[in-house]
Amino acid sequence: MRPCRGAGGVAVYTVDELLEQEARLRFAAFDNDIAWALGVRLAEAARAEQLPVAISLRRNGQRLFHAALDGTSADNDAWLDRKCRVVDRFAHSSLYVGELARSKGSTFEETFRLDPDRYAAHGGAFPVAVTGVGVIGTVAVSGLPQVDDHRFVIANLEAFLA
Repeated sequence: MRPCRGAGGVAVYTVDELLEQEARLRFAAFDNDIAWALGVRLAEAARAEQLPVAISLRRNGQRLFHAALDGTSADNDAWLDRKCRVVDRFAHSSLYVGELARSKGSTFEETFRLDPDRYAAHGGAFPVAVTGVGVIGTVAVSGLPQVDDHRFVIANLEAFLA
């Protein structure tokens, strides 16, 4: 399948690679303390790189962690909500859902006919999946180009879960 494109049209991820990330990046458990520790890690990593991002971690619809770093606005919170709704509905990363539609020569909006004011299949929201349980929440970032939002989440999840 066609790979999604990052800045300058450079190929970044295929749908198969995105599915592999979801299969690999799973939690043994996920509670408030784990959400806090991951959220702090994401915030510290973003601050170290001076990234203008908002960060959200949720479990079963409850926001367990939120941070809005310098350079963000309420628009980033709206993007977080829209991207997380995609993960909640499809149990896949927001980038995967968008890329799946693109790989079939369509768009998310055209394929699924969901209100774009409520759903955004743009990179940055990733499912929190617990082994033996399934998807129970989301970890999301907004503020960078969509592939960079996704890449930031993945890099920090890999380090956190190692």
